[in-house]
Amino acid sequence: MLTEEDYKSGQVLLIDKPLQWTSFQVVNKLRWEIRQAYNIKKIKVGHAGTLDPLASGLLIICTGKMTKQIDTFQGQIKEYTGTITLGGSTPSFDLETEINETFPTDHITPELIQDTTAQFIGEIDQFPPVFSALKKEGKRLYEYARAGEAVEVKSRKVTITAFDITAINGNAIDFRVVCSKGTYIRSLANDFGKALQSGGHLSALRRTKIGDYEVQNALSIDDFIAQLPKE
Repeated sequence: MLTEEDYKSGQVLLIDKPLQWTSFQVVNKLRWEIRQAYNIKKIKVGHAGTLDPLASGLLIICTGKMTKQIDTFQGQIKEYTGTITLGGSTPSFDLETEINETFPTDHITPELIQDTTAQFIGEIDQFPPVFSALKKEGKRLYEYARAGEAVEVKSRKVTITAFDITAINGNAIDFRVVCSKGTYIRSLANDFGKALQSGGHLSALRRTKIGDYEVQNALSIDDFIAQLPKE
């Protein structure tokens, strides 16, 4: 069992983030539980790479002095699995907002789906979603979007080293992606739909790896709390 000093000197915690939780909520919950367990007034806790509330999977949490290494973890290669649903797009590129445009899908074949993935391999220009936490002039992009204000979003270079289609069930396309820091899988889903001369949005997402860290070695929030000392 880890001691108070272990957490203060620095730990790397692998947490399997559940759906509907923000990454910030996970950090706050773990910080509170660690403080309660060891009767600590103050301890640094941070996460190394945001996961959207509608995504589950690997979240690296750093405590104490290891919070200085957060940038290192954030820069590592990430792996995701998920589902892109074709035939409709949403303003947020996922299920945070409702479908606002529908498109034909009759022309889309499994061969076309497989062939189209090649367009996204390597270094590509990607536009982040307007519903994102990126800042422009001191405000989060999603603040502009939710207020209905138009905002210009600049593209950025990202690298996708793998984009594998793992299953096709009607308009639901299961995938695995390996990508660089800063890649938005929601944007990939939206762009993939366009490349298929249709539309698409991200309907499920799970982060499975960050560098050499794997979600199969991560604890649920409840399991992490259960192994903390009790008074």
